[in-house]
Amino acid sequence: MRYPPVYFPKQMNVFIIECIMVLFMSCVTIRTNLCSPNTPSLKTLPLDGHFNFHEVHHAARDFGNRYQFLPVAVLHPKTVSDIATIVRHVWDLGPRSELTVAARGHGHSLQGQSQAHQGVVINMESLKVAQIQIHTGSSPYVDASGGELWINILRESLKYGLAPKSWTDYLHLTIGGTLSNAGISGQAFRHGPQISNVHQLEVVTGKGEVVNCSEEQNEDLFHSVLGGLGQFGIITRARISLEAAPARVKWIRVLYSDFTAFTQDQEHLMSAENTFDYIEGFVIINRTGLLNNWRSSFNSKDPVQASQFKSDGKTLFCLELAKYFNLDKTKIIDEVSNAMAHQQPVNFEILNDLVEFSCNLTEIENSLSQLSYIRSTLFVETASVLRQRLKYFYTNYKT
Repeated sequence: MRYPPVYFPKQMNVFIIECIMVLFMSCVTIRTNLCSPNTPSLKTLPLDGHFNFHEVHHAARDFGNRYQFLPVAVLHPKTVSDIATIVRHVWDLGPRSELTVAARGHGHSLQGQSQAHQGVVINMESLKVAQIQIHTGSSPYVDASGGELWINILRESLKYGLAPKSWTDYLHLTIGGTLSNAGISGQAFRHGPQISNVHQLEVVTGKGEVVNCSEEQNEDLFHSVLGGLGQFGIITRARISLEAAPARVKWIRVLYSDFTAFTQDQEHLMSAENTFDYIEGFVIINRTGLLNNWRSSFNSKDPVQASQFKSDGKTLFCLELAKYFNLDKTKIIDEVSNAMAHQQPVNFEILNDLVEFSCNLTEIENSLSQLSYIRSTLFVETASVLRQRLKYFYTNYKT
């Protein structure tokens, strides 16, 4: 007796094939990691931290999302010695083993630099060897682990009225990660990138040696590691220059539709005297309701015109500017009001602060009047340094 043929819908066939492929690749991954010739030797290494041979898929991705190289293991170090041990082990194995090592901070590399195909990825955020140490004085600085986040450096240094001279726009990145690249920031036109504001480094070299370096000690290694993309050593600790933190920040954001005008204004501001303290530009492509998103953190100078501005389908260029104030407008107003209420003369220092504050506001207005931005897109906000950076994060990375 013949049975009629059974036909599965095409979508069901595709679904079944996809499931089989996922199961197959998962089995291959597990088998590859567990059966790798390098796995037994890694398990014998004396470590304070530990290896993870199973949960490794997250280490095969980065911010660039262009490459996915699966490691054989992820090392979660507790000490600098752990990092030196694995690097020394790879060095001793020699090139025939094909085992490689890559340091991974917050995974914001673009070309797979923080990945290691069938190698070992070192999770630098696990390295918490010591607390952040702030040193005050005439030349303040901070000592911190290479796996520490910049946002934590800023929070801790602000407790002492200090802040890093140069920082990236996104602060949820590791110190070792940005110093291995350059650390371009909106203050770079004044202070240089982050790598120009480092006094000293602790580095694990390619041979697994732990070395301190600076401009006076092991100078070649110092300058090779800074901006060296991790090819000359792994940064495990850094001493970074600080400066007095401003009391308030006036944060300004404007848009351009013409690229030439955008770049000319940016160059003009960076070369002018009495200009802004932070200057940064970036491209925005086809962002729906852009100005409406800004309103949660910034105040529009022309709300009516801003509400009518359409960003959909457009390529726009954003210029972000900041002016630092080492005095608090609220404090000045309170002290002047208090003196007037008691019919007392205003303190001379307060008057000087008031004049300085007025001059700074005048400089801002004069600088803005010389720019060729779209007038309806001027947004302004005044806040503390930390609040301003957190607002930046939420308006740029949460919308």
